[in-house]
Amino acid sequence: MRIVDMEEDKAAFARPGDADARKCDTISSDLNDLCFHVNSKITNIKKSLQLRKIDQDPSLKTVLSKVVHEMFLLNSLLNKLEEECHHQERLQSQLKELQESVERSHLEAQHLGENMPIYLPQAVPSSSLGITQKEKEPCKAEDSKPAKKPAKISKCIKEAPFITVEEFENVPPYMKGRLTYSQVNMVIAEINKAVASKYSIMRQPTKTMLNTTRNLYFRFQEEETKDTKGEYFIVEADIEEFTQLKVDKRFHSILTILRHCHRVREIRGSRLVRYAIC
Repeated sequence: MRIVDMEEDKAAFARPGDADARKCDTISSDLNDLCFHVNSKITNIKKSLQLRKIDQDPSLKTVLSKVVHEMFLLNSLLNKLEEECHHQERLQSQLKELQESVERSHLEAQHLGENMPIYLPQAVPSSSLGITQKEKEPCKAEDSKPAKKPAKISKCIKEAPFITVEEFENVPPYMKGRLTYSQVNMVIAEINKAVASKYSIMRQPTKTMLNTTRNLYFRFQEEETKDTKGEYFIVEADIEEFTQLKVDKRFHSILTILRHCHRVREIRGSRLVRYAIC
C-alpha cells in the first residue's frame, strides 16, 4: 500500500496566507495520524497471516509447541495464585473473628478484674470441723505451752473458711430459703473481720489503750468462761461493733447454715450466746 507524501501538500496549501497555513498544518497532522493508524493495522494483519502458517513451518513448529507448553504452565500457575488469594481471604476473615473474640475476652477479664469479689471459694475442709490442714498448723503454737520469751508466741487468729459451692448445694432447702451463696460467704467474711478486730484488741497492752478500747477489752474478759478457753468467739455486740451487718432474722438464718456446715458453733452461758469459730 502506497503512503502519500504530506510535505508537498503542506507547501501547496501554505501559499494563500498564514491562516490558510495553520489550517493546512492541522489537516496535515490529522492525515499523518490517519496514515500511522492505517499502517499499524496493515502490520498487524501481516503478522496475523504469518502466524496462521506457523505450524506448517518445521523450524517454527518446535517453538510453537514450547510456547503452548509455557502457556499451560502459566495458566496452572495463575490458577494456584487464585486459590492462594482465596485462602488468604479466608484466613484474613478467620483472623478478624479471632481478634474480635480476643477483644471480647479482654473486656470480660478486665471487668472481672475490676469487680473482684471480696472472697474466693476455698477447698473443701479436710476435717469434720471444717478446718483445712493449712489453717491447723500455724494455730498449734497457741494451744501448746508458751515459750520462754512471750514475743515469740504465735499471733495466729483463726478464721472460718468460706462455704464451697458443693457445700451450699448440699444444705437443706428449708435452711437456705431465698439465701444465696454470695450472701452466706459475705457473712463469713464479716464474722472473720469481727474476730480479727476483737483479738487484735485482746493482744494489746492495756497501758497503750484508749478508754473506749479499754472498755471493750474488759467486756471481752467478762465474756470469757471455762468453756471458751482456747476458743475464738464473738457475740452479737461484736457484730454490731466491728461490722455493718444487722443482727436480724436473715442473719440468724445464715448462722444456722454456718452451724450446719461446721463453720461456727454456739457456746451458751450467763444469758449470752457466743459464736465460736470451728
